[in-house]
Amino acid sequence: TVAALARLGYTEEAIALGGWLRRAVAGDPDQLQIMYGIGGEHRLTEFELPWLAGYEGSRPVRVGNAASDQFQLDVYGEVIAAVYHAAEAGVRPREDAARSPAVNLEAFVDAVERLWREPDEGIWEVRGQRQHFTYSKFSAWYTVDRALRLAELTDREMPVERWQRLREAIHADICEHGYDADRNTFVQSYGGRDLDASLLLIPGSGFLPDDDPRMAGTVDAVQRELASGPFVSRYSTEEGVDGLAGTEGAFLICSFWLVNALAHVGRTEDAHRNLEALLALQNDVGLLSEEYDPVAKRLLGNFPQAFSHIGLLSSILALEEGFKGFKER
Repeated sequence: TVAALARLGYTEEAIALGGWLRRAVAGDPDQLQIMYGIGGEHRLTEFELPWLAGYEGSRPVRVGNAASDQFQLDVYGEVIAAVYHAAEAGVRPREDAARSPAVNLEAFVDAVERLWREPDEGIWEVRGQRQHFTYSKFSAWYTVDRALRLAELTDREMPVERWQRLREAIHADICEHGYDADRNTFVQSYGGRDLDASLLLIPGSGFLPDDDPRMAGTVDAVQRELASGPFVSRYSTEEGVDGLAGTEGAFLICSFWLVNALAHVGRTEDAHRNLEALLALQNDVGLLSEEYDPVAKRLLGNFPQAFSHIGLLSSILALEEGFKGFKER
């Protein structure tokens, strides 16, 4: 959200949300949570309301969120991404924001250095067993890479050589354990064969050149195994990786990630076609839900969903950058 606001020129809003973020995550990065209350609350105790049926019988109805106690390695990359994109867009904090606790780059990288080899619950907050999720490891790489870029962007003295070695170690580990050479695709978790839509975030990140065959291979594999046309599922629910029963609709943010990835690997016509199909799902005031059922042709899940709209904005920006890159080539 901070990145979208900053890149689109909503500077005051980006600064305000960045200030909330700094206050919420202030302190020891080892204690960083993956979510907070709207007022920055840390305790989000989960409990069920068994007397409520839920929307169309979608029990259980829950208050709070147990995922607030999970370990998700990707959250470090999310925080650093917000700081990096804001700085890249030229957003500087107001005087009052500058006095609030800041994100300490060295502390964040130190935390990642200690934790990146550990299994976690991953970006989707799975309630199953912790795993070595490829996207989580990628997020650790992203944290270090963007911290290095921030150090260069802000002329701050940092242990650059040590960070570079760490970045290279994580990169090599992912390429060795998170990539299936037989199918030419990155996979959901180390040593597995299942896919995950979060892998679509690797193209365009600088982890590999966008014209690297592994990038196109991953996009193709996700389209084959997780997509129905432009609509992309988060992962296969048949394997029970998330510890939950039942199926779900296509996730709209994942569908927008496919638009981004297609643009980054040079398939801009396919990206535009997918984007048009996704735009057609908006209601009369341009709002989107969390999921879409391509069989029943209906929106599902939380409504409206900020994730979906962030995905929409990032897709448009990715296509704009893709066209610039194509012209340069």
